[in-house]
Amino acid sequence: MRLSKQDLSNLFKTKLMKAGLTEEHAAIVADVLVFADAKGIHSHGAVRVEYYAERIAKNGINRNPDFRLEKTGPCTAIYHGDNGAGHVAAKYAMDEAIKIAKENGIAVVGVREMSHSGAISYFTEEAAKQDLIGISMCQSDPMVVPFGGAEPYYGTNPLAFAAPGTDGRIISFDMATTVQAWGKVLHARSKNTAIPDTWAVDGNGEPTTDPSKVRALLPIAGPKGYGLAMMIDVLSGILLGLPFGNKVSSMYHDLSEGRNLGQLHIVINPSAFTSIELFKENIGQTMDDLNAIKPAKGFDKVYYPGQNYEKIEKDYAENGIEIVDDIYEYLVSDVVHNNAYDHQGTFVE
Repeated sequence: MRLSKQDLSNLFKTKLMKAGLTEEHAAIVADVLVFADAKGIHSHGAVRVEYYAERIAKNGINRNPDFRLEKTGPCTAIYHGDNGAGHVAAKYAMDEAIKIAKENGIAVVGVREMSHSGAISYFTEEAAKQDLIGISMCQSDPMVVPFGGAEPYYGTNPLAFAAPGTDGRIISFDMATTVQAWGKVLHARSKNTAIPDTWAVDGNGEPTTDPSKVRALLPIAGPKGYGLAMMIDVLSGILLGLPFGNKVSSMYHDLSEGRNLGQLHIVINPSAFTSIELFKENIGQTMDDLNAIKPAKGFDKVYYPGQNYEKIEKDYAENGIEIVDDIYEYLVSDVVHNNAYDHQGTFVE
């Protein structure tokens, strides 16, 4: 099934409002979800809607949160999310970070007590659209074995970066600190397809290609991904006085409770260090230089980070965004949720 961005947004918004979100908050969540699906990052798009709807309906996402910005210094602040929709708390916190960075050159804004916020490159690209550098990172469920370990401790703990270039182009990347994000496993399950044996392990710690048998994910590049996950957990959890490591709440354990997650936005104003024109020109030159590099065998081109989504976005803009039929049927139904996620294990079927 293929749908336009607007039709997909309307379906998301309607379902989230039926679950209990306000129209304003539902529209923001829908925008972040469509952003992901439109880039082909389906692990953070439509496949997540029913989970969000169930948590909202069961009050595990605060429908009317008391959002509050606490300034802690000229360039620092804490945004209190009150366990509202994570996408909304993260967006409002990034809006504040952008204001601070424009005025003072840099901003570091932590978001406390929030729910899952989706594809975090959405927020860093918001900064880049305003000629700023955006960096964001956040915690997630403990589902990753540390290098040398046999049981999970950290989450996939994603990191995103975006910076503006010339001609409206943005250099952007959004990565989990695992070989693949858990959402990619969920997407494989929804399509009933196998996964590479380098993504995850089963209950015995053995590599698996069956997404339904996944019991832990593997860190990217072994000790390097493990170290990055640790760093992100410190900056988005311990730094904000929140649960950390294997104490981070499970996405599926109890959908009636808030998750109390943390996220950290860092926004840098290039004009505090160089002229914005020169900065964007050099980012643009970087993009062009990368495109001009001779591709390796089996590759047609060297893409700059984020550019690989352009072909997908163009196809979806012309032909509609591809959505799994079962998910579409749920979206157009009157069902708020099917009670499929509550009190399930981390690797819920």
